[in-house]
Amino acid sequence: MGQGSRAEDSRDSLMEKPELMNVNDLRSNCSRVFLRLLPLGAIALFPLGAIASVVTDPSPTEKIDRTRSLPTSDTPQIVQRIRVREVWRQVYEQLPDLPLENEYVDLETGEVDPEDTLISRFIRYHVYVKGRPPQYRLDWKLTLADYLGANDLMFEGVYPGGDELDRNPMYGDRETIASLSRTERNALVHTLTGLFNPQYLSLLEAAAQRNAPSSTPDDRPRRDARTPPRQPQPGDAELLLP
Repeated sequence: MGQGSRAEDSRDSLMEKPELMNVNDLRSNCSRVFLRLLPLGAIALFPLGAIASVVTDPSPTEKIDRTRSLPTSDTPQIVQRIRVREVWRQVYEQLPDLPLENEYVDLETGEVDPEDTLISRFIRYHVYVKGRPPQYRLDWKLTLADYLGANDLMFEGVYPGGDELDRNPMYGDRETIASLSRTERNALVHTLTGLFNPQYLSLLEAAAQRNAPSSTPDDRPRRDARTPPRQPQPGDAELLLP
């Protein structure tokens, strides 16, 4: 029995050795195949790696440029945002006859908000609702045309103060703007443009100087058009003799 069991064990070990050898051969074959394919994989992955490195690791120059483009507290956008909230006061200082239309009640405080005026809503509609630049006269003309019903449609849901006051001021503001005379509306446009664009007034002055008539005196004598020309007199022909 002992010799028979040893023979069976030896046969089993011989049968298992080929399996172990096959596994080892398979591993070595896989390693060789992997080594052969590795250059191709590296080449295929290189562009992606290059792109990833460019995106994730910008050059020092790009980092400097990004730092320069970061907004600061002195940027014109923030300054403009502050001016939009305050410039309506200066409009009423220059045009005191404009109606205030500030009798609406603030829903949050339950009191009348005296600073929610016609011109403050007019400016907010122009800048925030329509997204128009405040430094150009033509854009203010377009906003006036909106209020007069001659340009873009106006909607209650987005009008300034519509969700903050006891009633939507849009219709009342449109009626008030329509009641202004042409001279008053032109003065409003002129004032708003000058407040948001200080160069506007200097450009108007330069244009007026270019179009003004020359003040250089003319030395040539001028005959009054109402005076009839002198009639020829006897002896005038003798004046032509040498």
